[in-house]
Amino acid sequence: MRGRKSRGPAAASTSRQSEAEEEDLDAASEESGDDEQVPQRPSAPLPPREPRGRRGNPVAPREVSSSSGSESEGEAERELERALADVPFGELQRARADGSHGGRGFNAATAAAAAQNKTRRASKKRPMEISTKVRPPRFREVIQVPKKVVRDPRFEPIYGSVDKEGFRKRYNFLFDDEFPAEKEKLLKTIKKSKDPNAIEEMKNQVTWIDKQLRSHPKKNTESEILHEHIKKEREAAKTGKRPYYLKKCLFLNPMSFSLSLCIYLQL
Repeated sequence: MRGRKSRGPAAASTSRQSEAEEEDLDAASEESGDDEQVPQRPSAPLPPREPRGRRGNPVAPREVSSSSGSESEGEAERELERALADVPFGELQRARADGSHGGRGFNAATAAAAAQNKTRRASKKRPMEISTKVRPPRFREVIQVPKKVVRDPRFEPIYGSVDKEGFRKRYNFLFDDEFPAEKEKLLKTIKKSKDPNAIEEMKNQVTWIDKQLRSHPKKNTESEILHEHIKKEREAAKTGKRPYYLKKCLFLNPMSFSLSLCIYLQL
């Protein structure tokens, strides 16, 4: 009993000392905690942005990779089509038959080389191969504009045929007065002029006037004889005689027509 009573106060004192030490430690920790900063929690990284379509709908990563791959393939195909546009069909057939350029292996470089050699022929007697592809016109004709037709009223059938006799009668003053006066004026100007080009031009004009003056009385004489012949034949037909019609070849050939008129005048 005595041993137990002697141990009781010693154990109580030790427990009290331990409690006091713990309180001191807590106070020291509280004082040190006020001065020190509490470490913050590291922030988590933001999640990656999801790809979305045209209407804002999310797109799966497989679809994105497939679309980018299809775009690159489409561009490659378009480049290949442009390169093969000018290559003749025979070159393509020979390349496929050889097997050296098959499928996608026939790239732009080989196509350009084939385009350079498209004009070459195995033999000079062999015809040249030309592509049937025709480039469309730059300006497409949307509305067809009617073509302008130039019409000369002198040669229109609705105005009738030319009355040569009436023309000679109406413009007879040209051959009687105007042309001779113009010819004399030109001859005087030729003598005074020193320009060779002007002199040559005036001489040509004088030659044309002489030709018109020579042909005018001859034409008048031929027309008068022809009218007289027609008048006589009509009178003979009225009396019961058979009329004589001049051949068409005489009218088409002026030399034969003038010869026949001379024969008619002699008769």
